[in-house]
Amino acid sequence: MAGKSRRDSLQRRLSPPTCPAVAGQVNLLSLLEMKSMTDTSTGNPLIRIEKVSKWFGRFRALDEVDLGVERGQRIVVCGPSGSGKSTLIRCVNYLEQFEQGEIYVGGIRLRDLGGAVATVRRDVGMVFQSFNLFPHMTVLENCALAPIRVRKVARREAEEIARHYLQRVRILDQTDKYPAQLSGGQQQRVAIARALCMQPKIMLFDEPTSALDPEMVKEVLDTMISLAHDGMTMICVTHEMGFAREVADRIVFMSDGAIVEEAPPTQFFGSPVHLRTKTFLGQILGH
Repeated sequence: MAGKSRRDSLQRRLSPPTCPAVAGQVNLLSLLEMKSMTDTSTGNPLIRIEKVSKWFGRFRALDEVDLGVERGQRIVVCGPSGSGKSTLIRCVNYLEQFEQGEIYVGGIRLRDLGGAVATVRRDVGMVFQSFNLFPHMTVLENCALAPIRVRKVARREAEEIARHYLQRVRILDQTDKYPAQLSGGQQQRVAIARALCMQPKIMLFDEPTSALDPEMVKEVLDTMISLAHDGMTMICVTHEMGFAREVADRIVFMSDGAIVEEAPPTQFFGSPVHLRTKTFLGQILGH
């Protein structure tokens, strides 16, 4: 009976929530889920970025950026170095605060959350250029940590969830190893599994293959492609144009902190409108 109870509990953890929080408990995560479902039904984007500007001192990193992402869409953001790509998705997770404009996630305005912004971050997974794994923890411990600390899941259940997602990214056989014992591609797949262990509604990828050797890029891209085909809402900053062609619903090209062009892959690669887009594609596809 105890085993059945644990299995039922795990199944509930691995399934999308279908009911609000316990009465009397303030639970912004449930609010996020309810509002995002409402926004989807009325045609509003799951992520809505409105006239967002961001400065670092006198340098304007983002210049009145507008972008909407529907549930299940895959958006690829590309552009030259320093164009504001990474800053943009860090603002979506509120890792960077912005001076002007608004960002809504599931209908919730980020500025309204104050100190409760961590609640939204539980629903928005992020994978960085560097793997950011804890070197003194095993792969399993790295993946189970956030569910235990943030979602208050029991250790045994958290480890079962971790194994589920490690299997999902095809690296379950490395469970007991430490990060230093893994290749770069393996570490990045662990980082993806770790983000998935929080069961996010949205995944943000900040150039996840840029720190990898060429032979390791494919295993990470294959994992991301699989997630995309499963319907995960994704914003991915990358220069992997083959990935963009295969996966993206829309490609966003940024330059000097602004969105210059936004189009489906066929149009973006086949008939780009702006000269800066044409120049960028000529440079990156020419290598």
